[in-house]
Amino acid sequence: MRHLLSAADLDRDAAVRVLDVAEQMAVTQRREIKKLPTLRGRTVVNLFFEDSTRTRTSFEAAAKRLSADVINFSAKGSSVSKGESLKDTALTLEAMGADAVVVRHPASGAPHRLAHAGWSRSAVVNAGDGTHEHPTQALLDAYTVRRHLRPGPAGQGVGEDLRGVRVVVVGDVLHSRVARSNVLLLHTLGAHVTLVAPPTLLPVGVETWPCEVSHHLDAALTGGAPDAVMMLRVQAERMTTTGGGFFPSAREYSRRYGLDRRRAALLPEHAIVMHPGPMNRGLEISADAADSARSTIVEQVGNGVAVRMAVLYLLLAGETPDGRTPGGDS
Repeated sequence: MRHLLSAADLDRDAAVRVLDVAEQMAVTQRREIKKLPTLRGRTVVNLFFEDSTRTRTSFEAAAKRLSADVINFSAKGSSVSKGESLKDTALTLEAMGADAVVVRHPASGAPHRLAHAGWSRSAVVNAGDGTHEHPTQALLDAYTVRRHLRPGPAGQGVGEDLRGVRVVVVGDVLHSRVARSNVLLLHTLGAHVTLVAPPTLLPVGVETWPCEVSHHLDAALTGGAPDAVMMLRVQAERMTTTGGGFFPSAREYSRRYGLDRRRAALLPEHAIVMHPGPMNRGLEISADAADSARSTIVEQVGNGVAVRMAVLYLLLAGETPDGRTPGGDS
């Protein structure tokens, strides 16, 4: 890989490779000493033009555990707030010798622009751009699904894809970069995806996505026998009430599209409940569902570190010349 800008950048073999390396990374994180020397001397810049806690911290932890030097760059209080352009910021990072730039930006396409405009030679990782994509979130979600539903003979799922797995993604698809990346990646891995949302929270052109679309959550849960249900955050900060809201009220949304104890009871016994976070408890998901034994929400956060370690490793190091796996004995 040269960059990771979209889940569409990965074919089936490449996606499985990332998941397999993430499994190897996860093994190293169960050791007493978690740090690996793999990226010693490399510099990773977290370039965040939007607020984030989970994603930025996860990438920082991943880079540091690979022994990379990390620079955290926030738009607030920086030259960006004084009018500096993305190009000038990129040139500054290039002068600092950044090997990889992890970028989150409110404008869809900004990471692609950064990667291909010729301003920098750094590897670029898209950590979320507008309402477009968030590929590492999709990877950690797929990793979580595989660990639960495709454990394999060794209990790790190495080499396995998600062929035949049924995933229902519910909620604010219109504003969700997570939804788009998940649909693309899960389809690539062979899963069957159903999006469930009110018509007002589905994007134009969703009928061209490689998934089914429904407006009825109960029907999707009972008729589809899903193996995983992924609830999406209602992104109120991206909504406007000009000309009318996206749904009548929070209570009405929760009644029709929220995952509560009753709906969770409709799921097959093995099915898992997911959420990319942060959650609006009581809106798209109840406390009962979020804290249930089938919930993987906290686990997803931990899995994100291993997956992002894998992405940084593959971008900046790749396999060693003698074919040793990352974190293996030297």
